[in-house]
Amino acid sequence: QVQLVESGGGLMQAGGSLRLSCRASGGTFSRYVMGWFRQTPGKEREFVARISWNGVMTYYADSVKGRFTISRDNAQNTVYLQMYSLKPEDTAVYYCAGSSRVVVSTAHRDYDYWGQGAQVTVSS
Repeated sequence: QVQLVESGGGLMQAGGSLRLSCRASGGTFSRYVMGWFRQTPGKEREFVARISWNGVMTYYADSVKGRFTISRDNAQNTVYLQMYSLKPEDTAVYYCAGSSRVVVSTAHRDYDYWGQGAQVTVSS
């Protein structure tokens, strides 16, 4: 069973930067597509970014494109989300997720494994 643990959340002023990390254990990390989602109270979990198993292909939600960068280090079983130019609307609980599917969409149902979430709060 794959376990994912996020770290790096916190409070940041608008315009600042923050990096989230997600470390995997209990599975073959390099086989999984990894993604980041976020959720605010009363709303559905929202896709943020995903990265292919080898790190070559990435895909971003329009709301974060050009500001966020997803990357991974398969030797360290870790996926990262570097966030720049943070905005108050980026405030959410951020979740990393892993998928063993060959074709992975932006839907959270395509992901099999989830972390516990990390709170990111951006003040104006």
